[in-house]
Amino acid sequence: MIFGIEHMWLFLCILPIVAFFYAGVGHGGASGYLALMALFSFAPETMKPTALLLNLFVAGMAFYHYYKAGHFNKKLFISFALSSIPFAFLGGMIEIDASFYKKILGALLIFAILKMLNVFGKESTAIKDIKLWQGLIVGGVIGFFSGLIGIGGGIILTPVILLLHWGKMKEAAAVSALFIWVNSAAGLVGQLSTGIILSSQSYILVAIAIIGGYFGSYFGSKKLDNRLLRYMLAFVLFIASVKLILI
Repeated sequence: MIFGIEHMWLFLCILPIVAFFYAGVGHGGASGYLALMALFSFAPETMKPTALLLNLFVAGMAFYHYYKAGHFNKKLFISFALSSIPFAFLGGMIEIDASFYKKILGALLIFAILKMLNVFGKESTAIKDIKLWQGLIVGGVIGFFSGLIGIGGGIILTPVILLLHWGKMKEAAAVSALFIWVNSAAGLVGQLSTGIILSSQSYILVAIAIIGGYFGSYFGSKKLDNRLLRYMLAFVLFIASVKLILI
């Protein structure tokens, strides 16, 4: 049950805003959705599959707009996806203790905050070719972690691509969007194979997130830079991170 949550109306108002900003940089938004669900005290067993489901739709739209704008690098994507898909499925099958899960998620949100504030992962003009073994290792590690926690992995992959100069900003966003989609699909299938059942109310959240995701990915694939609102989102993630780690 999802809609028994107190102040659900506020959650539904914030959800499309989170989807908007994550989709704007080619992400599905799972870390943001998980942060919001933690703030509104969702049951831990509903958080992971719901976040992966939302990711599928929002990341799918993000990829569509970035692909249409000509930013997708097929070779770069395949280098990561070959290993990430099976490892995301494996991670999705593993259930971990709820308190331990919250601590890991809280630490992950720090990573998301730094990315939101552009602390690391800045664009470089000197682009290097990725070696297959590098892509397989990076994709496998991120894929497993993605399935385990319930994210798509883009919040980690994008800065890695930029830090190692494997692609430019919008190219990294396009690759990350499809990477998030395939990992979310694999992770969700892994979840469902263990007997997890999605609430029918989850699809209402999908419809609301799609609104923000559509406009975010549309403007992000063109030109979008709103620092104030990005800082506000980072603040929300910070509060959720503190709650997860300390409570």
